Amino acid sequence: MKAIPLSLPDVILFEPRVFADSRGFFFESFNQRVFEGAVGKPISFVQDNHSRSAKGVLRGLHYQIQSAQGKLVRVVEGEVYDVAVDLRRSSPTFGRWVGAHLSAENKHQLWIPEGFAHGFIVLSETAEFLYKTTDYYAPAHERCLAWDDPDVAIQWPWVGEPLLSDKDKVGKLLGDADLFD
Repeated sequence: MKAIPLSLPDVILFEPRVFADSRGFFFESFNQRVFEGAVGKPISFVQDNHSRSAKGVLRGLHYQIQSAQGKLVRVVEGEVYDVAVDLRRSSPTFGRWVGAHLSAENKHQLWIPEGFAHGFIVLSETAEFLYKTTDYYAPAHERCLAWDDPDVAIQWPWVGEPLLSDKDKVGKLLGDADLFD
């Protein structure tokens, strides 16, 4: 498995080595030693989540201000454009974003550490999205950054308005959001 730091170096793309032939394929989707070697510290996952969404659904940009979650995400059906936004005020990359195409075909995974908002838009007819988290879901601490904040200026590969949940429709702008130190 290859670990590739992106333009926000704490966000890491994992590219597995896939063994494929006429029978199908095999790949190692997670290896604790490789993962911890890439992120540079011990990590424990406590929860696995699975979502299915239709084309044009945008989920996010979510984070938990307390009980912050690191997330290792991947797609097992379809394709999404996945985004992480640095919400750590003390970070040299504060307010910047990075995105990656994740699909069942490319089998890539993205590590989004604590202190980042996370979201994705579905580019295929449907997508099934899996993510491991480093802390439990804590609805009282959940926050949402506006997907279309002009100061963050994410270049979503989508034309028109995405399909949003009620909570995602009222995401806060970076200047008004609860942030990490």
